[in-house]
Amino acid sequence: MQWFLVFAVVALVFVGAVSIAFENVGFTPITVFLILIGTLMGSFINIPLLRLRAKIPVIHDDYVNWFGISYRIPQVEYGETFTLLAVNVGGALIPTAVSIYLLSRSSLSTVLLCSVGVLAVAIVTHLVARPVKGVGIATPAFIPPIAAAVAALILFPAHPKTIAYVAGTLGTLLGADLLNLRKISKLGAPVASIGGAGTFDGVFLSGIIAVLLTGL
Repeated sequence: MQWFLVFAVVALVFVGAVSIAFENVGFTPITVFLILIGTLMGSFINIPLLRLRAKIPVIHDDYVNWFGISYRIPQVEYGETFTLLAVNVGGALIPTAVSIYLLSRSSLSTVLLCSVGVLAVAIVTHLVARPVKGVGIATPAFIPPIAAAVAALILFPAHPKTIAYVAGTLGTLLGADLLNLRKISKLGAPVASIGGAGTFDGVFLSGIIAVLLTGL
């Protein structure tokens, strides 16, 4: 019961923070709700793009239950193997769509500043992102949003929130996933999802936290 209460409090705080962040960049409460639901549900949806020939054996996880305890047993697949490259709906497509919408409502000068912010965050994120064999590309959750917030405050201190969100989401996607596509075939992962797995929290949280940080 105590763990349930802790989870409920954390969930309420999390949803409240997300709502504040999206409302700060101009979305109505109902739109915020739809974005949040779409993002959370979309995090479980990966759209296949293509198959890449794996350069190392692919690792699959099997699970065995023994007296109610689940044990993870890695299985190595030899021979000609492939990694499925996919794009995550909640971690890539929806944040990108939100960023494009915000850019479409912005002035040309703001769009140019957002581009500079995206490039800065992409460079920082690419430096800290690490390939994890059998999984994909993992990104520290808090470095990209801090970089996005700092970039936004430097570029446009009067109105930094749009730049913070766009730079945080697109910069993380670019720096963590897109710039590391050439490494995917060397990870031995059965599925590598753009915006999924290790970068979902980075992409989703980067825009949210960056916007909140600019309001401190």
